[in-house]
Formats: sequence, structure tokens, C-alpha cells
Amino acid sequence: MISIRSILFCSILFFISCSTSPEEPIDIVFENYFQERLNFNPIESTISGDIVYNDTLPNLISEEYQDKQLKFYKKYLAKLEQYNSSDLTEAQRISRDVLAWELDIKIDGLQNVIPITTSPQFGLPIVELMPLNQIFSLHLYIGQLGSGSSAQPFNTVEDYENWLSRMEDYFDILDTAILRMQEGIDMGFVHHKIITERMIKQLDGFILTAVEDHVFYTPATNIPEEIDDEDKVEIREEYSKMISERLIPKYKELQKFLSESYLPASVETAGIGSLPNGKETYEYLVRIHTSTEMTPDEIHELGLKEVARIEGEMEKVKKEVGFEGDLNAFFDHVRTSPEQMPFTKPEQVIENFEAMHERMKPQLEKLFDMTPKAGFVVRRTEAFREASASAEYNSGSKDGSRPGVFYVPIPNVEKYNKFSDESLFLHEAIPGHHYQLSLQQENESLPSFMHTEGLGVFVEGWALYSESLGRELGLYTDPYQYFGMLSAEMHRAIRLVVDTGMHAKGWSREEAIQFSLDHEAESEASIISEIERYMVAPGQALSYKIGQLKILELRERAKEKLEKQFDIREFHNQVLNSGSLPLEILEQKIDHWIQESE
Repeated sequence: MISIRSILFCSILFFISCSTSPEEPIDIVFENYFQERLNFNPIESTISGDIVYNDTLPNLISEEYQDKQLKFYKKYLAKLEQYNSSDLTEAQRISRDVLAWELDIKIDGLQNVIPITTSPQFGLPIVELMPLNQIFSLHLYIGQLGSGSSAQPFNTVEDYENWLSRMEDYFDILDTAILRMQEGIDMGFVHHKIITERMIKQLDGFILTAVEDHVFYTPATNIPEEIDDEDKVEIREEYSKMISERLIPKYKELQKFLSESYLPASVETAGIGSLPNGKETYEYLVRIHTSTEMTPDEIHELGLKEVARIEGEMEKVKKEVGFEGDLNAFFDHVRTSPEQMPFTKPEQVIENFEAMHERMKPQLEKLFDMTPKAGFVVRRTEAFREASASAEYNSGSKDGSRPGVFYVPIPNVEKYNKFSDESLFLHEAIPGHHYQLSLQQENESLPSFMHTEGLGVFVEGWALYSESLGRELGLYTDPYQYFGMLSAEMHRAIRLVVDTGMHAKGWSREEAIQFSLDHEAESEASIISEIERYMVAPGQALSYKIGQLKILELRERAKEKLEKQFDIREFHNQVLNSGSLPLEILEQKIDHWIQESE
């Protein structure tokens, strides 16, 4: 069935294809769009290694910013209408179609009943009335930037001054966030009480820590030797003053607002579907996170089918290791087995991941002939956000000078369970996020706007697909690690069920937690953290499985059509060499490659 939404988007592409008389080469349009976008999204610029806007932050949730952003998107969508497909190379056409899709759906978000803009640091939509939460939130990410361990540079006096200037913008953003959340209170569009309580508690770490031990003071304790002593003294004084006189008082103000105003107004419902205009808001978020026209009901049913399929595979592993008892008992066994929790020091967790990389290196060239020049490192997640964080990957710089970072939370090393670590490494590091994001960023044939992270359904779909490559890469020889891969896939299948369950079907937080406990081997604490993540990022959790299933489908299609001519390395090249694509555009590209290769 062709949806009205698909017809509208196809109409946009039709007008683009048929229009004539462009004012300038389309590559110039791409570059101009990117440069203007950096002005709108300075964090994106910092992440890419460009220092031009390192002294400023965008107030994404202000009406003034959103009005400017809407005009910006409409201007470039109109520019794309000038170009005829027959006058473009295939690469140009793909880039144009990607940009048209992006502009169209972001215009829809800004014109939504409750405006929705996009966070450059996470690439996730921000619902204007819920700008802060306990995990995907600027007030947490700013701690990473300010610690000196992330993308923000602290190498020169100017770098240190840039950060102080950027913090002034940040304080203004917090003021706007409080105003928007007050509007949410007035409208009844607010977080669950548990989420609010999590935010209140998190702020203690910023408020109660002594200045000299503060995460925001870290750059002042690690000033490069090249900076002269007089400047060092001034930097330490300025940073101490910023933290004690500006940052801590502002966080106290935010905590007071959350405790005295927002918490009493917070709700007991887990999903946004029950909030005012929540149904329409969720349907939009599903579209932007999956790049499809699938309905919440369709995704829910797909999730249930995938859960049943993966459970069948898990039963085989349980039988292989000789475990007697049902699958839930096996989950408990894996969760609590001392053999799966062997570590006594956080460094051992990191070393275990590094050893995995060494084991798989000889097999990588059999599946990939394109590899990134950027290196990567494994680091423990910072203490101030470790308790609520999941493992994650942060991209390196475009020129490869700053490596990509795989962050691993280790809140309690003696309880750290390693049974899914091989699949986690494949997902977050190699060949998952590190390969895909680095190759995309380093690809000089792509326009600049396609060098940055892009669509979650592609980025996360590729990473989940990468988990399925473990045996081909010499991993999963331990049945428990293979069970870990199945568990990770089950985790993503469960997301299809619980995300739509909470946000479209009225499930409670507790119902979602119980469904997860019944169908996967994650610890209860981890499951609770995950469910609370889905509560504040509606639709985001859908992207992994929807993207993975499409890539698997396209791989099987290519194998069937090309038979002996099928080369897995070339298939991976085709998936990875055009940047992050909406699934419809990816499918068109792979079908074209198959036709050309037959």
C-alpha cells in the first residue's frame, strides 16, 4: 500500500527531477547548505573538528531559533527543485534525494503541533516541551564537552576562552529549558515522575562536587605545558569563578524548579501517546526514526514475531550447553553466573574488548576492503553519567587526528557481566559504528553535509547488522557469547514491542519492564535503565531492528540475484560508500547496483 506521506515525498522528488535552470552547480548548493547548517548547529561543527564555532551554542528550543531554522530548510528545499535528475551523476542524485528527505521531514517537525527540532550532539529529535531528560540531554552532554575528554579542544588560550563563551550560551539555554518545561506543565505534556526524580538526583553530582574536583574544572587541571604560567593562573581563576558563581547556582535553580514545580506536575504514564497531541507526535517520531511509513501497530506486530523467532534460536543454545530448565531459568543463570562476571578491576573490562579486536583482525579483510584511517579507543564512561548510561560510540575527528571513542559504563565492576561483550564490540566499534561513521566522515566524494552522523535507522541498523558478522570474523566460538549476540538482537526486537507498547498502546513502565524481563537475559537494573531511555526518546529504539532487517533483506536479495558474482566486500562497500541513507533510498541504490552487476 502506498501511503499519502509517500505520495507527497515522491511528488517532491518529481518536481526536483523535472525542474530546470539551476542557479549554480548542485555541489555548490550542498556545500552552502552545510556551511549554513554549521552556523545553526555549532556542536556539529565541533564534532567534525572544525573550530570556527567553538565559542557558541544554539538555543534549539527558542522560538527565534526555530523560525530561522524553518526558513533555512524551506530555502534549500526550493533550491533542490531546480535540478533535473538526468543532469546529475548517480552520487549527486543520491545526495540530493537524501537532502530532500531530510529537509522535508524536519520542516514537518518544526510545524508539528508541538514543535520538534533536532539535537546535533545526539542527532535525535527534541520535543520542545521536554528539552531535558536523564540520558539524551544537553545538560549531560555538556559535561562531556567540558571535561576535555570529548570533541571540545583545550589546547590553546583561545580554546579555553571559547569554552567560557560557549558556557554563557549554555546558561541561556537552561533558562529557556525551564520556560519550555513550564509550558509543558501548563499543557500537561510532562515527563513521568521517575524521569524527573532521575534528573533531580543527577544534578547533585554537579552541585555538591568541590570546584577543584568538578568535571568542568578538569581542563584547568590539565593545561598544556605550552601555555605560559601567567595564562595558566588566569585560566584556573576564570574556570573556578565560572563554576562557583555561574554553573552551580544555575544548576541549583534548575534542581529547585524540577523539585518544586515539575515533579508535582509529572505523570504516572510512561508513553507520550496519552499526553495532549501525543499520538500525532509519536507518529511523527516513528517516521523520522525509521524513515518508513510503518505504523506503530505494524511495528509492534513485527516485534512480536522477531521475539518469537529469536527465542527459538536461544532454545538451541540452551540445549547445546546442556542447561536443564526453561528459557527464563537460563536467563537467570546467565545473569548471575560467576563465570560471566570474572572482573575485579575496570581496566580488565577494557582489556577484554581490546583482546577481541586482536582476535578478529585477521578476518576483517575477508569482509571489508574499505577501512577507515581514524583510530579508536575504548574508555570507561565518566562517573557523573555512568549510572544511567549505556555503552556508546563517539566519532573521531574528520582528519583522523582524534580517534573514535567506545565508552563503556562500569558502575560496579564485580557485577559486570561479559556474556554479550563480543556483540557489543561489533556494534559499537568494529565493524559497526566506528567503520560506518568513520568511512562516511572520511569519504571525500560525499558532500560535507553527509559526513556527519545522519539517520539512526541507517547508523544503528548497520551496527546491529554488524553483530551478525561475528562468526565470519572469528568470534562467537563460545556458545555464551553467541547467546549474547542473540540476546542483543532480542533486546532490539523487544524494543519494537515495548516502545510502541508504551507510546501507542498505553503500556505502563512496569509492563514494559516485565515484558523485557520475560524475554531477555539483561539484569533488572539494566532493563529499567533501558525502559526509562525509551520513555524519553520515543521512537529512537525502533531504528536498530528496522534498519538491520532491511540490510539483511538487501544482502539476501543481492546473493540470490548475483549468485557466484556476489562479493560480500562489494556489498558492504555499496552500503557504506554513500553515507547514511533513508531506507527507501538505500534500497533503490542496492537494486541499481544489482542490475548493473548482473
